[in-house]
Amino acid sequence: MTKADSKITVHMVASLDGFIAKKDNSISWMQSADNYEQGVTLTEERIAEVLNAIDCYVMGSATYEHALEHGWPYGDVPTFVLTNRALKSDRATVEFYSGDLPKLVNNLLKPGYKNIWMVGGASLTKDFLRLKLADELIISMLPVLLGDGLLFFDYIGIEQQLHLKDLTAYKDGMVEMRYQIIT
Repeated sequence: MTKADSKITVHMVASLDGFIAKKDNSISWMQSADNYEQGVTLTEERIAEVLNAIDCYVMGSATYEHALEHGWPYGDVPTFVLTNRALKSDRATVEFYSGDLPKLVNNLLKPGYKNIWMVGGASLTKDFLRLKLADELIISMLPVLLGDGLLFFDYIGIEQQLHLKDLTAYKDGMVEMRYQIIT
């Protein structure tokens, strides 16, 4: 596999007003009771298809700790946690990394994995975008306004052109937007 065969997708779930968590880090709002008649049903088979195609996850330490608290959803897929803290894991597939982000991406991730998903958090997302390390951006917007909390995007500091690749509206009112990042 070459670096060109590899793609990094930034994926984030957000409220319509752009928050990824409440002030207390709560994500209880991520379940929608809305009913959009024209929407597509998100099936277990479709979810499994997407998850089975991911061969590596990248996340920040707060997202890692949050995932552990809520029942590790990443299975045995290799996961790189970026942190400057001394964290521990009993998972053989979790590796902690501290250092140069472009070096991690270009020397370890892209040569070794084809479908890499960066799944949080906000600060790491901004770093991937600022450093032009991401190839694709998927935002799943839920039909809720939180009014306050942790913003997904805030003051990235660069202008970035995007190309809309796909748009899906689901029965529960979630809208998924998939963008190619123009380099």
